[in-house]
Amino acid sequence: MTEQLDAGLVAERIAESDQLSAPSGDREIGRARRRKEDARLVTGRTTWTDNIQLPGMLYVTFLRSPMAHARITRVDTSAARARPGVVAALSGRDLADEQGSLPCAWPVTEDIVIPDHPPMAVEEVRYVGEAVACVVATDRYAAADALEEIEVDYEPLEAVVDMTEALTEGSPKVHETGNRAFTWRFAQGDVGAAFRDAPIVVERDYVQQRLIPTAMEPRAVVATTDGDSFTLYSATQIPHVLRVMLAMTTGIPEHRLRVVAPDVGGGFGSKLQVTAEEVLALLLTRRIGRPVKWTESRSEGNLTVHHGRDQLQRIRLAAERDGRLRAVQVELLADMGAYLMLVTPGVPLLGAFMYNGIYKMDAYDFTCTGVFTTKMPTDAYRGAGRPEATFAIERAMDELAHELGLDPVEVRRRNWIAHEEFPYTTVCGLTYDSGNYEAATDRALDLFGYDTLREEQARRRAEGDPIQLGIGVSTFTEMCGLAPSRVLGSLSYGAGGWEHASVRVLPTGKVEVVTGTSPHGQGHETAWSQIASDALGVPFEDVSVLHGDTAISHKGMDTYGSRSLVVGGIAVLSACEKVKDRARELAAHMLEASAEDVEFADGSFRVRGTSQGRTIQEVALAAFAAHDLPDGVEPGLDAETTFDPDNFSFPHGTHLCAVEVDTETGGTTIRSYVAVDDVGAVVNPLIVEGQVHGGIAQGIGQALFEEAIYDAEGNLLTTTMADYLVPTALDLPEFVTDRTETPATSNPLGVKGVGEAGTIASTPAVVNAVVDALRPYGVRDVRMPCTPERVWRAINSGTSGASGVSEASEGSHGSGAPQSSQGSRASEGFEGGGR
Repeated sequence: MTEQLDAGLVAERIAESDQLSAPSGDREIGRARRRKEDARLVTGRTTWTDNIQLPGMLYVTFLRSPMAHARITRVDTSAARARPGVVAALSGRDLADEQGSLPCAWPVTEDIVIPDHPPMAVEEVRYVGEAVACVVATDRYAAADALEEIEVDYEPLEAVVDMTEALTEGSPKVHETGNRAFTWRFAQGDVGAAFRDAPIVVERDYVQQRLIPTAMEPRAVVATTDGDSFTLYSATQIPHVLRVMLAMTTGIPEHRLRVVAPDVGGGFGSKLQVTAEEVLALLLTRRIGRPVKWTESRSEGNLTVHHGRDQLQRIRLAAERDGRLRAVQVELLADMGAYLMLVTPGVPLLGAFMYNGIYKMDAYDFTCTGVFTTKMPTDAYRGAGRPEATFAIERAMDELAHELGLDPVEVRRRNWIAHEEFPYTTVCGLTYDSGNYEAATDRALDLFGYDTLREEQARRRAEGDPIQLGIGVSTFTEMCGLAPSRVLGSLSYGAGGWEHASVRVLPTGKVEVVTGTSPHGQGHETAWSQIASDALGVPFEDVSVLHGDTAISHKGMDTYGSRSLVVGGIAVLSACEKVKDRARELAAHMLEASAEDVEFADGSFRVRGTSQGRTIQEVALAAFAAHDLPDGVEPGLDAETTFDPDNFSFPHGTHLCAVEVDTETGGTTIRSYVAVDDVGAVVNPLIVEGQVHGGIAQGIGQALFEEAIYDAEGNLLTTTMADYLVPTALDLPEFVTDRTETPATSNPLGVKGVGEAGTIASTPAVVNAVVDALRPYGVRDVRMPCTPERVWRAINSGTSGASGVSEASEGSHGSGAPQSSQGSRASEGFEGGGR
């Protein structure tokens, strides 16, 4: 028997909430505008990279290594070159003198090992899918057919697929320097003292499985040349960063290189990269003198799009008997894959400052060891380090609650930062500027019907119902708006976190916004139009937004890390304010008044206390005509700004999940899901809703469906959509979402990030619910994804399944030795963990 939420009541409450946050008067900010870009995106009437056709264009295909680790002893491309339509067939050795090494922009320690990473392998391959040769032909089918004629001889070497074994003495080496890339530690307070006499110590090991980003649009690249100038079209998130890195890698002068990101069909971090194919496309067009195009297949993408997550986590909590935290200690092994790509080593460290979550404590210790394996490199995937951290602390808080016999929500209440304590400097040294965890949690519990569900759960357990009910809680915050340049510099990141925007009021009064952010589904054209409309008092429809082309938007740091609105959007607002300042001076001149006496409202400049005024459109035309400008005032009405915030932004929220688990089959069904997020002030509620929905879907994907699996020889077994499962609409419930609002104090709009929130919060909520359902069977963890088989095995073994969860202990040394179903890893500690 399943009790349903009162859908009418929920709809009524959400409607009330939306009314409270609706804009007053004619304001655009806060209005649920449908996205203006969707008309072309949804219908496909736009320019994706693969749509681009250029005169004389050639097509590139890549021959990829079938071996995870081997020396290349011979590559013979002669037969391929003889095929009809083939223009060139090249090996890595043919390009060795010009291809350089793919960049890593985040050397996190002074002694980090950053191996050379040739875009096309020359002497050795280190993962299945690494390019070893290419064919350029007059059509893609001729190019694909010619690949079969290339002969490659390999001398097999041992694969390295297990992180813990990779760090043991005598393990095969991925690189001559060994398999350790770096060890990075961050400690605050006296952790040793906190644990020494702690009444309660909870220790758990968790596995963050490897994930494959699955954007709707596969990667694609078109490169062309005109004399000594080059243009690269790419389905990328980072046209500006890519331009700089390509110039450094290929030697093409930056001012001779234009990078264009046309409309991009999703990224989730997978297109936050400088890829081998982008570099090679430029080199090939430079060599041949004709445009070249490459578009990946989905299976090729699964092999060669950088992967996400893949970490082994050990988390220890020291707590008082009432559940209050003393300290948290984290030891992390992070699989780098075969090479360090653009921000590979920095990704797990982004989570280093978030394992404390929303909780107060006196001491904290984090150690991460990056490990090389013969697998596809990992890098940023939606949330980038923050989902992993939130998962560990939120799972561990549930374990602490279970150990103490307390409700999971109550344990969180006893530890979180109270709303009156903001701004609050955490144990990690970050200053959370605003928040109200109580309000978000109370709202979520109310919408969820928490107490009623707990009563139903108790009844089912008492009756021995084979369909058990589980309830999962996740209270989270994240640091986003990846920005302050000084902070990034202190972390050895190779770039800043600023963002650029320019605003032009055209002679007819229409407005062009040029942004350094580069959207791939976030709705920037709509949200930036709303910001500019309110700031300048012009109709929403009169604003256009230009982006993604370094010849048009000459300056920017692009889109990732939930930074677009809180950095890029504020840059737009700031540029609008500068435009108004210029316009006010001209309007004052037109009105024969002092600029100090001229005020701006509703799109018009008026002399204070009179009805005399000029619209901004009239001022724009006068600025264009330039017939009567004040001395020293230049014609035109435009301005630009580069904005670099002083702090991150810290959205937060509470997500609750109810699952039904069939204990006879292991099947798990999400019965209801409630998310109450606080993302500060909201520019467009409809966009926020879409971001939250999409994020939750991806988090559920990790919890229940997705996993990239390699065999012992380093072969990827999940190369197709039949093997790598992503959730569909049929697998997901109807999400109930709502918002609370504590404006950020770090920017004038009071906005916080939202793009990653759903992904960060949802995975622990779902897994906590699954484990909660199985508590009566002695289950303390189910390794993700919680497939029916893993759930069934956990039930029938009466243990923690495959996760290697150690016992909670009481007292300074605990009541027993840690136990693990993964052998010695849990009891001996991670090699290099700094224990």
